Amino acid sequence: MLTLIVPGLIWTRQALADLTSDLPLPAFTTLLGRGRLTLRPPLGSAAILAEIAGLAVPLPAAALRRLALHEDVEEADWLCLDPVRLNFHERSLIVDHPQNLRLTADEAAALAVSLAPTFSSLGHLEVLSAEHWNLRLSAAAPAFQPLTEAAGRAAAPLPLDAAYAPWRQALNEAQMVLHAHPVNQARAAAGLPVVNSLWPWGGGRLPAPDSRSTAAAHDAFWSNDPVSRGIARLLQIEAAPLPASFKSSAARRPLALFDAMEQPARSGDAIVWRDELSRLEADWLAPALADLRSGRLGALRLVAPGEFAAAELLANRRGLWKFWRKPRALAELVAP
Repeated sequence: MLTLIVPGLIWTRQALADLTSDLPLPAFTTLLGRGRLTLRPPLGSAAILAEIAGLAVPLPAAALRRLALHEDVEEADWLCLDPVRLNFHERSLIVDHPQNLRLTADEAAALAVSLAPTFSSLGHLEVLSAEHWNLRLSAAAPAFQPLTEAAGRAAAPLPLDAAYAPWRQALNEAQMVLHAHPVNQARAAAGLPVVNSLWPWGGGRLPAPDSRSTAAAHDAFWSNDPVSRGIARLLQIEAAPLPASFKSSAARRPLALFDAMEQPARSGDAIVWRDELSRLEADWLAPALADLRSGRLGALRLVAPGEFAAAELLANRRGLWKFWRKPRALAELVAP
């Protein structure tokens, strides 16, 4: 069985109808028509991952991605502290995703060296990759909005509670350091986006694996997201990058995270979202449908988390024989 998680697939019912009315999606609409569709309340992608992995929410993203990228995690509390760009737009500061910065490893290292003293009272700053930075906490940290939920949206100010006071101070100082940093000056001169803030989120300690998780029923987890790959390592299943397309492989029960639609959905970029939906259709759903028909694939489970609604589709070969069941439009992923 292939389990395919597709965050960002679901918009409002009317928006889905408008966005997909002229898109040829024969595989998807056939699977919707002949599979079993279950509509669920709104649920974020992190909550779906936690549910599948048998972990509590919020996910300890920092510890999980350190396990993925460094293959070990010290017995400590970790916090993501990622470089971001905050863009002014209509009197709001919009959080840009770190991957859009296209930082080099050398740039990230130089910025982190300058910023480390600012956070020294809170923890030790560590660069896992150019866009993934962690803080090894020296004391408990309050909860922060996950970057996966903030990216593409207006940044909310930190609460005024006393627990956030040292973080407000450190982040304000970090923004001043970044404003005058030679790396940012060079990037601005070259017409590249600059790093003007850091985003704390995903704190916690690596949990013990849960043998009852549904992810443990899979033999591989394909994802480009280091948090997901950390979950795979935690559950001791194969972790691998998401392939360009689905095809029969040595993995008999793969779990895959197709997250290319998530950020376009959050930022309202309909053009990119439609392109990614067409890629999902051509590279994943059409081959999976062919394998279902031939018997090479036993079942397809598609899980679509979303902030407006969530849905789960289960399709198998027996259901495909129900030729009297007509294709269904993608708008039916959302209740009327």
